[in-house]
Amino acid sequence: MKVSPRPLAYERETLALRHAVPALGAGRAPQLRASNAEHLALLLTTVPGRPLRQAALSPAKEVRAHRQGGVLLARLHAAGDLSGPRRTEAEQALRAVADGAGPLLRQAGDRITSAEHGYVRGLTERLRVLPPLPLAFIHGAAGPRNLLWSRSTEQAAWIGFERARFAPAVRDFVPMSCGIWADRPDLRAACFQGYGRGLVPEERYALSALAALDAVGCLARGPALGDHEVTARGRRTLDRLMTGVFA
Repeated sequence: MKVSPRPLAYERETLALRHAVPALGAGRAPQLRASNAEHLALLLTTVPGRPLRQAALSPAKEVRAHRQGGVLLARLHAAGDLSGPRRTEAEQALRAVADGAGPLLRQAGDRITSAEHGYVRGLTERLRVLPPLPLAFIHGAAGPRNLLWSRSTEQAAWIGFERARFAPAVRDFVPMSCGIWADRPDLRAACFQGYGRGLVPEERYALSALAALDAVGCLARGPALGDHEVTARGRRTLDRLMTGVFA
């Protein structure tokens, strides 16, 4: 039993589990057995495995997990009916991100320098004029806490679809790019190998801009929550971007 924290999360996860997640295959994601909109409750099947951040895998097994994770993301991205209002929402997603940059930068305040502020502003403003990017049904939180690995089946699986929606496909590669891939480019390569393609130049630019906003968000909320891990992630990502080593 899972109770969503808010109605939008319930709506997104319910849509995902009904219309897109089945494309991942048996044992590769939860199945929805029942739902109750009044109580924002979902009854899900269990999925074998543990989140990668808890699994203590060998480097070779981590590579396999990320490769399979990429395969599953490719299936998810191709699922769902991307038409009508859903396509419009996905096409406008990056503009909405750019619109939200100002308030987020103000929230971060003096935790970022004036040079960093200008850099992030410049990156995000260009999101408004990028050519059309590949659209997809995205997971929305594709990070190590939602990617499982089963030692018994030697298979990866995805959970946690409360942020799933139609959007540019590149958005699903932000969490890993700002996290574990910073130290493990082999995992990044494995994921994209499984995904079946790399990012086109416009997606690579969008990834940098989205990573910059992720960093600002971490620097805005991390200290307020007393979360040193989140704060450190934001600072490291922004430093990598400013020094040109973000990939």
